[in-house]
Amino acid sequence: MEAILYICHGSRVKQAADEAVAFIQKVMQKVDAPIQEIGFLELAEPSIAESFERCVNKGATTIIAVPILLLTAAHAKEDIPEEIAHLQSRFPKIELKFGKPIGVHKKMIEILLERIKETSIPIKQNASVLLVGRGSSDPDVKRDLTTIGKLLEQKSFVKQVQVCFLTAAEPSFEQALERLRQDEVEQIFVIPYLFFTGILMRKIEKTIQKIKREHGPDYILCDYLGYHPIIEDILYEQISELQNQK
Repeated sequence: MEAILYICHGSRVKQAADEAVAFIQKVMQKVDAPIQEIGFLELAEPSIAESFERCVNKGATTIIAVPILLLTAAHAKEDIPEEIAHLQSRFPKIELKFGKPIGVHKKMIEILLERIKETSIPIKQNASVLLVGRGSSDPDVKRDLTTIGKLLEQKSFVKQVQVCFLTAAEPSFEQALERLRQDEVEQIFVIPYLFFTGILMRKIEKTIQKIKREHGPDYILCDYLGYHPIIEDILYEQISELQNQK
């Protein structure tokens, strides 16, 4: 019997975990699998181990582990595989299949364009977009977000798209904002490349509020990605491929 194990990052902010569960429940409605469970890597419950064991106890013989992550970094490369490998050693008869983070996907650009459009603010001639990622010491994260930024620049009506990071990579959010201010960009759309709300989203909001008080209104904070129907479709396609994999 086949099971899908959706693996989320987790957050200290309850709203973030609630958003994750609500989104995955929508994906579950599309996926044809007799067993579907949600587990969190950290900071929320149930844990990956608890959800894995629930799959086994319900009769799973194959488990498809799907990381609900935007970009490929240490969580996808090390933390989650190590946790799953440990669990598989306890249940060696279970066949395991791994999904992958969304990564660089052209459909994600549609969400970013939507986030700009839904502000209902006319785009000025000298406008820029600042794409704000979580950040990681893994160079693949910086490379992938930069690629996404370039794809957005090609599709949007803004002069330039720059990327920055909230932790563990440069340029930092503050560095990027200062650089754009020095370049005398007259309008900046800030898009948090985050799945859910939480501590990092609050940091962005606080910083933008402070800058708007000091430098004027043309710093526009767009909504974070959220669990968008396009992301539902991307995950559904990935799970379907794994289900058909022999």
